[in-house]
Amino acid sequence: MVETVLLVGVVASVFVGFNIGGSSTGITWGPSVGAGIVSKTTAAAVMTFFVFFGGWTVGRNVMETLSEGIITIDLTLTAGVAVLFFIGLGMLVANIFGVPVPTSMTTVGAIAGLGLATGTLDYATIAEIISWWIVTPIIGLWIGVLIGRYIYPWVNHRVDIEKSEGPLLRLERRGSVPTPALGPNTTRQEFGTTLAVFVIGCYMAFSAGASNVPNAAAPLVGTVDGLEPNTAIIIATFAIGLGGFTIARRTMASVGGELSDIPLLAALFVMVTASTITTILSWAGIPISLVMATVMTIVGIGWGRATRPVTVREAVSQDVDDTEIDLGAIVAQEKVDETAPRIGQPESADVLRGDDLFNPRAIVKYVSMWIIGPSMSTLLAYGFFLALPGVA
Repeated sequence: MVETVLLVGVVASVFVGFNIGGSSTGITWGPSVGAGIVSKTTAAAVMTFFVFFGGWTVGRNVMETLSEGIITIDLTLTAGVAVLFFIGLGMLVANIFGVPVPTSMTTVGAIAGLGLATGTLDYATIAEIISWWIVTPIIGLWIGVLIGRYIYPWVNHRVDIEKSEGPLLRLERRGSVPTPALGPNTTRQEFGTTLAVFVIGCYMAFSAGASNVPNAAAPLVGTVDGLEPNTAIIIATFAIGLGGFTIARRTMASVGGELSDIPLLAALFVMVTASTITTILSWAGIPISLVMATVMTIVGIGWGRATRPVTVREAVSQDVDDTEIDLGAIVAQEKVDETAPRIGQPESADVLRGDDLFNPRAIVKYVSMWIIGPSMSTLLAYGFFLALPGVA
């Protein structure tokens, strides 16, 4: 009987990991694939490796919180399988509404529902987690504002990320040992920017593993007769990688939902910011959504970029009658040899609009799902374990 339930749990874990891989791989590598820097197959392979690396190292801290910190008892194997079911259900609802899946939040909600039903919820731990869910979007937003207002335009007119025709590298066979050299049309700047894009993608994959591997593995680790942590991490990584090689190909082709509307350079700023926030909180053992930090950083960069024509003094004094602020502006298309307008100066005429990122309805939909997703998994788990207390 135990073996059968464990097998069902492994299948449920693979299903959750498979869907995580489909969404997180697209967000992580979509911009790089769209720019022609890496192929979809290479992206999926690199994603799988760094997801494993992130889950095996930093992800253990999150797994410990999910499996032991939120409730004060050990789960039964059946309860762990039920929690995985509620996680999968929350992901399904989010996918139906076309919203990036807040997997970590859904996982915490399902486990918290069990704790409420059994009277074993650690309120101090859950309060700390929820407080970080509130603070993280604000941090991502304001870091994005600072980048968009002060840093991005300065970098944008100095760095040109383009891919030339032909291979990036080639092998020279002048001596007995072939040595790598730049491709026939590759410049040093192109090589440097391409390498930076690739490294940032690896960093984001590591962050995705640190935050998402525990979501597919923890419900089976903290259970009686469950899996060992190392085994659960390997299974979760396999499932995420499988999703990356299959269903993620479609999301990578569209260059990821939010990131498809902004240039590659802006996407890189978003990736570094969101990955850093997620990795730091995962290291601290806080289950956090990479998608949450990503979306709010995108909004922040756009907002900061749009408000450059207004100085801080003008904003505080509300003396902006003669200044037109384009709230749909993401980046100005300055050429590399042009200088970005200073703070308080009008923007150039060639401004790339991004109304979707500032559409209040879209923002409300995202935030609503971040509330509805974990709330729904909490209520469903609470009702289930309250009706069937013997399962826990």
